[in-house]
Amino acid sequence: MTTQTPNPPLTAAELRARFDAAPAYTIGIEDEVMVLDPDSLELAPRAPEVLARLGEDDGRAGVGFKLELPASQLEIVLGPSATVPEAAQALLKGRRELAVRADGLARFAGAGVHPTSPGAGELNRSPRYEHVIGEYGPIAARQLVCAFQVHVAVPGADRALAVYNAARAYLPALAALAANGPFYEGRDTGLASVRAKLGELLPRQGVPPAFESWEDYAGALAWGAATGAFPDHSSWWYELRLHPRFGTLELRVPDAQATVGDAAAIAAVAQGLLAWLGERHDRGELGAPAPTWRIEQNRWWACRSGVEGNMADMETGALRTTREWLHELLDQLDPVAERLGAGGAMSHARELVECNGAMSQRRVAAREGISSVRGWLASQFLEPGAWVN
Repeated sequence: MTTQTPNPPLTAAELRARFDAAPAYTIGIEDEVMVLDPDSLELAPRAPEVLARLGEDDGRAGVGFKLELPASQLEIVLGPSATVPEAAQALLKGRRELAVRADGLARFAGAGVHPTSPGAGELNRSPRYEHVIGEYGPIAARQLVCAFQVHVAVPGADRALAVYNAARAYLPALAALAANGPFYEGRDTGLASVRAKLGELLPRQGVPPAFESWEDYAGALAWGAATGAFPDHSSWWYELRLHPRFGTLELRVPDAQATVGDAAAIAAVAQGLLAWLGERHDRGELGAPAPTWRIEQNRWWACRSGVEGNMADMETGALRTTREWLHELLDQLDPVAERLGAGGAMSHARELVECNGAMSQRRVAAREGISSVRGWLASQFLEPGAWVN
């Protein structure tokens, strides 16, 4: 079995240097999309064939494509953009190019999981994934899940670490807003997003640990490399991570989104949240990191009910509806989003508070049956949304 030779873990000083060099709140996107048979619209292990059709980068201006672990998944990778509208335009371009190049071979859709296909499937046997396949076997074959990952550059190492620690408490809110996976293997799971629970079959999932210092984080990466448990940062799979390669905070908690407009709204909330926390850090307003177990309770409620449930205050335990909590958060983020040029996307985020992806899927299923959801998702893939041209 071939395995990749991991790079030596970075030292605390090297980590600091990468995050000190980060620009101010640029945004990058990784959009994991399902590859579907064009006739049945079930998952199809044709990602390598689709990638071959895409060929080399033909001047795609920051839009790339790559394989992921499932052979029925491709990832659209966007380089850093200054604003969410720029990122949305690039994402729309990437989705359109994918659809054109794969015409007749595959169609595509965005959701946390496929609503009707079997939950285990074929994997890409590339050197990058040999460790995962060898270590986790049939569990790896269950990872037919799609995320919408948002990278935000938070300038300054001290600021970035403080924002990371504070942002952990807001992961359930973002998970609730972006929940888009209620159906699995043809059944309603009773959850707004089953992706989170499937991910828990693997280690290093869910709410990440807080770090007291860059030495603390460097020590975690060094321990993983020494034990072979996770050879490098790419297997640090938590729902938020400090990304050493890019010097970004990577929010991995959102489900993949059906439309570009929905994706851009989630990206705007992610960017606005981290920028707002950065400003609060500068004013000395960030307290100690919230206890992981309290965040995990809100995470469960987000997984179960999405925007339709309740969440608890981290300090007092007072329960409020998730919608009330989200609208209050968006009120805080609106001025930041306007300064960052994401006002239109934030307006659409308000609409997702009232009806997110999980709710939309259930409405389609109520009208036409669960089997119709896969067609609806495929039909939404190239929809830009009202404010994205």
